[in-house]
Amino acid sequence: MKTKSNNFEKSYRVGIDIGGTFTDIVLLLEDGKIFTKKVNSTPEEYSYGAVKGLKELIIEHGLNVNNAKDVVHATTVATNTILEGKGARTALITTKGFRDILEFRRVRFPELYNLQYNKPSPLVERKNRFEVNERVDANGLINVNLDRRELTSIAKKINKLNIEAVAICFLHSYKNSIHEKEAKKILGELLSPDIFLCTSYEILPEIREYERTSTTVVNAYLGPVIKSYLGNFSKRVLDVGISAPCYVMQSSGGQMLFKSAIRSPAYLLESGPAAGVIAAVELAMKKNIKEVITLDIGGTTAKTAIIENFEPKRTSEYEVGSGINLSSKLTRGAGYAVKLPFIDISEIGAGGGSIIWFDEGHLLKVGPKSAGSSPGPIAYNKGGKEITLTDANIVLGFLNSKFLLGGSMPIDGKLSEAAIKEKISKKINLNIYETANGILKIAIGNMVRAVKSVTTYQGKDPRNYTLVVYGGNGSLLASSIADDLNISKILIPNNSGVLSALGLLYANSTYEKVQSFQVLLDNLTTSKLIKVFDKLIETAKSEFPKVQKNNNKRFNESLFLDLRYLGQAYEISVNVNRKHLSNIEKIKKLFHFEHQQLYSNSSPNEAVELVNVRVSVSLPSKNKFIIEKKSKFIEPKSKRYIYFSKPYGRKKGKVFTGRHELGRHKIYGPSIIEEYDTTIIIPKNWYAFTDEYMNIILQKI
Repeated sequence: MKTKSNNFEKSYRVGIDIGGTFTDIVLLLEDGKIFTKKVNSTPEEYSYGAVKGLKELIIEHGLNVNNAKDVVHATTVATNTILEGKGARTALITTKGFRDILEFRRVRFPELYNLQYNKPSPLVERKNRFEVNERVDANGLINVNLDRRELTSIAKKINKLNIEAVAICFLHSYKNSIHEKEAKKILGELLSPDIFLCTSYEILPEIREYERTSTTVVNAYLGPVIKSYLGNFSKRVLDVGISAPCYVMQSSGGQMLFKSAIRSPAYLLESGPAAGVIAAVELAMKKNIKEVITLDIGGTTAKTAIIENFEPKRTSEYEVGSGINLSSKLTRGAGYAVKLPFIDISEIGAGGGSIIWFDEGHLLKVGPKSAGSSPGPIAYNKGGKEITLTDANIVLGFLNSKFLLGGSMPIDGKLSEAAIKEKISKKINLNIYETANGILKIAIGNMVRAVKSVTTYQGKDPRNYTLVVYGGNGSLLASSIADDLNISKILIPNNSGVLSALGLLYANSTYEKVQSFQVLLDNLTTSKLIKVFDKLIETAKSEFPKVQKNNNKRFNESLFLDLRYLGQAYEISVNVNRKHLSNIEKIKKLFHFEHQQLYSNSSPNEAVELVNVRVSVSLPSKNKFIIEKKSKFIEPKSKRYIYFSKPYGRKKGKVFTGRHELGRHKIYGPSIIEEYDTTIIIPKNWYAFTDEYMNIILQKI
């Protein structure tokens, strides 16, 4: 392909989002121009396919590798490592008497009436959990000094056990970390330098022994895997000729440098899903939409979150390894606790690659198992034998039966038709279209359940929200999901099929720090509180590279106090500003208000206790969505049959080859808009138009 020399001198940023089926690559140029590419993910070595696609995209558009400003990456490697049990062989060193805290966990059962339920096995086998004599009390005073001889003996045992990572977690180290620091120093001298070492005071210096231990263990378990993965990724990027800094997305929606992520890999557990939510936040601000439901449907999963007043809902209570997550408030006890900042995302195993199957009762099911990118759906003609949701969508006419990705990926829809007819239609005695529509309805039901877990199940009415959909399959299924939820407005962003990769470039570079600080507000010395905040802010700022500090004069600082009524077991994180720090009564009022909002009650006369102090320090991204000129309306040249649920049935719909063909016109269903990265279905009872940012707005009639 001929290079485009007019792009050669332009600087650009790179976003790479690796999913279970496709890898999305985005180049964002200094003038706002966007180049995108979708390639098949390569599970055997994810970075191979991603960087190969990046190189191809740079060559296609005649860009200079030396002009790349940075590379921002989102990955599912951390989550998959735990789900598949492929983490490092890990040891735990803890205070004498606390060896089995990973077994005791919390008394929570996700399946209350399942007598056969088995809790997940600890990530550290009992034989690899070691106790050492030491004790710090709840006030941070040393009762028993660290036994160095005992620790030396443990180090010798670890060296013989082929251990790859060690987690250190001592009782009350959040109050006084001296023993953990000492233990790490001693072990660093005695153990192999290849062993990954981490301590709880570095990862989670907070109260609650199980959550702190579990989070530290998860971090250690991921350490060597993420170090190897990000190391390989960096090397491949360098081999292309790009020497720009590399960042990775955190579960909280901020970026961090690769070197920081290697030390704290537990922050990456929901790296991929967070990026799309951040892009949706930016869009919501541009469009002044205060209440948004995000829905990201890819090849493997459907993920949903809530945005209110331009802020995504967040949580610090999360579990990983329990399979599919249905919001932090709804499922507990099924996985491994990780008490770190997350965007609260609900996720279910339903996407384009979801496999269709019959259970023992001969009921038809969709997912959660996926065909992935290889062999993929039957229509891909790569040897796949299992019918997927994509095959059903081809039969319904939702997807082109001959190609995807703008013609660059040929497929064979006749294979889908033959498989569904033979393997399913004959069994359930329905014609091929009714069968495919039944498959779609089951999948839609699963996705609606995910949306309800962040709305209806938490007292929020989805009818009051705008549905923002993205991912390769988001706009394909959006109207069906909206119909089930009685949502009347859908926003499909420009480049919606790669929005998560684009969201990486809108995310801020962010570092978050926390310190335990337990005191009644009535006894709080405000000068001491201000000193704690200042120290945490400086620690967070030290994580940023010098280049970023020099190029950005203004840091955004967010301050939080974890508060509870005296005697309560759990606290609420309350956002405060510097003016509040010297006004204790104002802090109390903010807490009472938050408590009332969350639980519909408050107790203004009760004593309030401070538990933790938190900060989030970020450098804002300079990239923004830009207003685009609309082109003239182009009458579509082709039509194809689309099958909808009764009473509509099989109808012919116009096929547009991109949103630019809409011009300033409203188009009514049934219609289809085929784009490189997604396909948009407009049913009979909906109409669509483009806005100033070239988003497509779907409105119910």
